[in-house]
Parts: sequence; structure tokens; C-alpha cells
Amino acid sequence: MFYTWGHYAFRHRRIIPLVIVVIILLLQIFFGSKLGERMSQEGWEDPGADSTTATAIEQETFGRDNSGDVILLVKAADGQKVTDPEVFDAANQAIQGLQQDYATSIDHVTSYFASPNQQQISADQQYAFATIGLAGDGEQTLKDYRELEEAAKSIELPSGATVQVAGATAIADALDQGMADDIKRAELLGVVLVSIILLFVFGGVVAAAMPLIVGILSIIGSLSFLSILASFFQVNIFSQSVITLLGLGLAIDYGLFMVSRFREEMDKGTPLEEAVAVTTATAGKTVFFSALMVGVALSGLLMFPQAFLKSVAYGAISAVILAAVISVAVLPALFALLGPNIDKWSVRRTSRRGRRIEDSIWFRIPAWAMKHSKQTILVVAGGLILLTLPVAGITFGGINETYLPETNDTRQAQDNFNEQFPEFSTDPIKLVVTNASNEQLVDVVMQTRQVTGLASPLAPSTATQDGTTVLSAALADRNNGEEVIEQLRSIEAPDGVGVYISGTPAMEVESIEALMDKLPWMSLYMVLATFILMALLFGSLILPIKAVIMNALGLGATLGFLTLLFVDGFGADLFNFTPGPLMSPIVVLIIAILYGLSTDYEVFLVSRMVEARDKGAATDNAIKYGTAHTGSIITAAALIMIVVAAAFALSEIVMMKYISFGMIFSLALDATLIRMLLVPAVMHFLREDNWWAPGWVKTLYSKIGDGQETAPVRQLAAHDTPIEKVVLTETHARSGVSVSEDRDLIPFSELLKRIEQDK
Repeated sequence: MFYTWGHYAFRHRRIIPLVIVVIILLLQIFFGSKLGERMSQEGWEDPGADSTTATAIEQETFGRDNSGDVILLVKAADGQKVTDPEVFDAANQAIQGLQQDYATSIDHVTSYFASPNQQQISADQQYAFATIGLAGDGEQTLKDYRELEEAAKSIELPSGATVQVAGATAIADALDQGMADDIKRAELLGVVLVSIILLFVFGGVVAAAMPLIVGILSIIGSLSFLSILASFFQVNIFSQSVITLLGLGLAIDYGLFMVSRFREEMDKGTPLEEAVAVTTATAGKTVFFSALMVGVALSGLLMFPQAFLKSVAYGAISAVILAAVISVAVLPALFALLGPNIDKWSVRRTSRRGRRIEDSIWFRIPAWAMKHSKQTILVVAGGLILLTLPVAGITFGGINETYLPETNDTRQAQDNFNEQFPEFSTDPIKLVVTNASNEQLVDVVMQTRQVTGLASPLAPSTATQDGTTVLSAALADRNNGEEVIEQLRSIEAPDGVGVYISGTPAMEVESIEALMDKLPWMSLYMVLATFILMALLFGSLILPIKAVIMNALGLGATLGFLTLLFVDGFGADLFNFTPGPLMSPIVVLIIAILYGLSTDYEVFLVSRMVEARDKGAATDNAIKYGTAHTGSIITAAALIMIVVAAAFALSEIVMMKYISFGMIFSLALDATLIRMLLVPAVMHFLREDNWWAPGWVKTLYSKIGDGQETAPVRQLAAHDTPIEKVVLTETHARSGVSVSEDRDLIPFSELLKRIEQDK
């Protein structure tokens, strides 16, 4: 199938790139350019949760609770008070002027300076605040805030008094701006650094440009596709960052793998059309299946109810699959157009033909690991298990101002407000009571007085309307929401009365519960789906089992590392973040991404071993030569992905640091300890069992790629059959090594040994 496509791409080498580039550009013009206006800040909640139902009841009855949208925190200079006439009058005038100037964006203002309320001024009278409720709902809320943001932040008061801007919408805007900056930084810094790495790896401008072409086309195409999806589904803005991260990194990795194999075929002296076909049948097939496995891992996110995870899954899957399609469709055609010019415009002199693969570090490292297989397995696997242990201390939380760095103005404003007015909260816990008479409402309120963990007792935040009342209060400790909610769940509602828990803390707790409920099923789905795909790709059932175990070890170690870093706080000062609970949807996203990437590198590595085995190599030789052929490519691919992830590691947003640090750590483990040491050691220990599979698996395997061409060769190798010179000539023609016609009959294993020596 892939071999046939390679020949097709060669014959239509001029039209294929043109058609695909035109399609992607048209998608960008008609859809991609509208992406920004279609993105959403929402989608974190579970649509089927009680808290979502409660929020809907509250909004239907009272409208959206906009009391915590924007907070203007006024601070008097040291030694002064906000009640001093000069400060008081100036603040009142400025806030009223803001309300008048932005009347269409502001629904209401509750200001201490317009109507003094002792709850809105601190005990030392140095702080007082006003709350601004924005007029819009949903995404319009953020647009309303941006209308008045600059004016609010530029308010000047006399006598050294200052105004800080906090509130839920202000925090959302700061997070949104941080993610936009991340994308710009990644696109600029990531592409530049990746270009330098590719130039170093390939030594030539043309070869280095091939993976970049795939990366750029993939990003443009996947963002356009995301814009189309955003027309029909809620797509969280965070998915754009994930697309840039995964799309750019994986697309370049796939291009790197394809270019390396094509140059290898050209070095053998393979005719151009055959080189294109063989590259597509080997590297192309590997890239395609690799992308399928990454896509399958990410598709597990669709099991979860949160629109945020679904939108990230849509975007990431489109980026990965498009990267593979462009790699397999466009690159073979470009190879056919370029031919030997793939090495044109070299910036350093390279000579690949005279190198002995046995002398490379990528050959010697797995050879050493195989020689000391038991010790290697014990030390490496034991170390990975030890790194996993901190996961026992993992805690989960929701998104808030602590996801911004302490130097961020909005974060500082919110911290000051929380410190001065702990009984107020921009994300209170609420109890929505429906169909209650006054006596029944009193009964419910009296039961809430027994609830501990609140900054103040639950009290009505609105007047009762149509028998519905909303009670609200701030948490004494925002990380203690689960305990408070469990107490609220134990409230006995009077007959006919509905009691619903809502508010951000309830949404976070119920979101975590939904995620933990679905996570085992997602894990089972990822394992089974990737197992089946790897079985078809490798023609073995043992190798996929080994791959799943390797992935689990690497993933566990990475989650342990993230727990040490982000929950326990090791390195928090160095990397400029506040330690705290991990955001549960981001943890689930990390699991899907890292499992997919681990499978990706496993496919790159083991597919070359399987290819060597198909050509008749003994197990140990297949392991060593397969690793030697892919070791440098996997290392370069991992380095490229790490560079792209590192651009996001500079993010001000903690949840982006989660993903980037997790990817950097996981990829470093994968490219070194796991793929170069542990995998060869385990496969050496398994020996011939590596290749076991029932006959029907072998049949399917042979139909997918070039297994049908190599099955007889493997059979000859297994019996060490002597081969006549006509077979010798045929085999050598495929490998690119010349053979003397008068050579005597020799065992097939000896032939393979000589071929490898000739290489």
C-alpha cells in the first residue's frame, strides 16, 4: 500500500505538493483567519454535574452572577486612609466616570465610595474596593472587560493612593494574554532554534527545510480545521497552544524521519523512484502508524464530559494526523523533485558513506545494555519506579490566579484583595435552594451553620425570587473545597425542596470526580487501541506488551517528577511559579500526550528492528542495528520536541508549564534511558519471544507494508538455508550492496553478516 503510493507520488511529483498547498492556503483564508473570534474561555465544567444544573437555575432565575467580574482595589499611601477626603472623592469620581464612559459594557457598580459599606473597607481603613458587574454573558464578558481594562488600570489618585484591578474576568484575561504570548514565543523562538538543529543534523539547507515545510503546513492546516470545528462546538482557547506545541514538534519529527530514510536510500545508490517508494513504504508507513497511535491516545480525551478536553482533543488530533498526511503525501513528491539535490547548499562537509555503523555510539550503547541486560533492567526500571513514588502525594485543584506568576499585576491585585477581604470571594461556594417556603429555607440555613471550612456562614446573596434563594460564602481555604462540599451534600432537604451545590469550588470538585471516574476507561482504551495498532505494525504480540510497560514506566516517572515540582514546590522559585494542586484536566491531558509521544518513539525504534528482522537478522543483531539506525534520529527528534516544549516552559501560565516540563522530562527519559538502554536490554532478555504472534496477525502484518516481501527471507534465515547466487544477487540489489556472481553457496546468516560489514 505505502510502496504503491511512493511510486504514485513519484509519477505525480509536481501536482501533489501544489494541490495540498493550495488546499491548506484556501482553508486558512476562509476559515483559519477567523479562529481568534471563535475561541472560548469556557468549557471547564462537567455539563452533567449538579453544579452545572445549579448554575443554570441561578442564571435562569437571577441572571448571571457578575458580582466578582472586576474588582477595583483602592489602597491609600502608608500612614493615610482611603476615607481621607482627597482620596475618597477622587476615587469616587474616577469610578463613576468609568461607569459613565463604558455604560454599554458595565451592568452595575457596587462601590464603597458611592455608598459606604463597612464590609468593603479594611479594618485599618487603608483598603476599600468597588466591584464591577459586566453586562455580557459568556465570551462577551471578556470583550466587555477589554473595553474598559486600559482605563481602569490607568486610574490615578492623589496623595500616593493606587488602584489595582482584580476579579474573575481580569484573571481570565491575564491567562488568555499569557497563552497568546506563549504561541508567539513558540512560533518565533521554537522555529528559529529548530531550524538551527535541523541544519546541524542534516548539514544542508534543503534537507533541513523539508521538516520545516511539514511543520508550517501542519500548523496552518490544523488551526484552520480547528476554526471550522469552533463554528459548531465550544473550543477552548487553550487548544490553540496545544496544537502549536504538538503540531510543530511532531510534524518536524516526522519530516526528520522521512528525510533521513530518503538520504539513506540515496546513499546506497538506489534509483530515485525506488528510493522514494522504499522511503514511503518504510519511514512513511512508520510515520503514518505513529500518528495514528498518537491520535488514538489523544482521542481518549473525548470520553470526558468537559468541553475543554474535547476541544483540545479535536485540535491535537487534527494537528498530528495532518502532520502525518503531509509527511507521507508531500515529502515523497518533493524527494522525487529534488533527488540528489536533497544535499544541496551544505553548510558543513559531511561524509556518510564511509562510516561504520558498528563504530557509532548508537550501536555501542545498546550492545553494552544487552551484554549487561539483567543489571540494566534492574537499575533503570528500579529508578523509574522510584521516580513514580511521589505520585502518591498528588493533589488536584482548579484554575485561579495562582496560575499566574507572582510578578503579574493581576495576580498581585487578587492576592492583596484575598488577604484584605477573605470573607469575599470571586469564586464563592453556593447553595441554590428551590421551591422553599420561609420555614423550609430557615431549616436549610440552620443546617448550613454546622458546615465548617467557610470564611463566613452561608448567607443569601440575593432576595428570594419564585421560591429560589442562593446562599453563598467564601472558602476559608480554597484547597479544602472537597471537604466542605461533602458536608453540604449531607444536608437533608425538606419535602419538595431542591438543594443544589454550585459555584467554582463545586465545579472543580465535580470535574475531578468525573475525570477520576473516566480515567481508568481512557487508560484501558489507549492501551488496547495502541496495542492492536502496534501488533499490526510489528507483526508481534510481545513487542506491543513490552511497549505498553515501557510507556507506563516512563509516564509514572514523569507524573512523579511533576508532583515533586508543582505540588511539593521543588524549583518553584527558580522557574517562577506558585506550587499547589495540579489542575485535573491538565493532568489527564498530560497523560494522553505523553503516552502518545512515548508510543511514537517506540514505533520509530522498534519498526527498524522489525525491518532488520524481516531481512533475516538474528534477534540481537536486529536490536543493535535497528537502534543504531534510529538512535541519532530519535535523539534529534526528541531534541527538537524538547526545544519546542522549552519555548512553552518560559510561559507565565502554570498549566502550560505542566505540559512543557512534563514533555521535556518524558522525552529526555525516552530518548536516553528507556529507548537506548531499557528497551534493548528487555528485548535481549526476551530473545526469540519478541517476534511471537498467531498466524492471522502475521497475515495482516504482511498485507499492510512490505511484510509480504520479507516473509520468505525471514523463513530462510530461520533455517539458515544455503542460497544460490541468483538469490544472492536479488537480495543484494535490494540492499544496495554488490555481489560477485561466482560466489559459492553460503548460509543466509553468513550473507547477512557480510552485507552488514559491506555497509
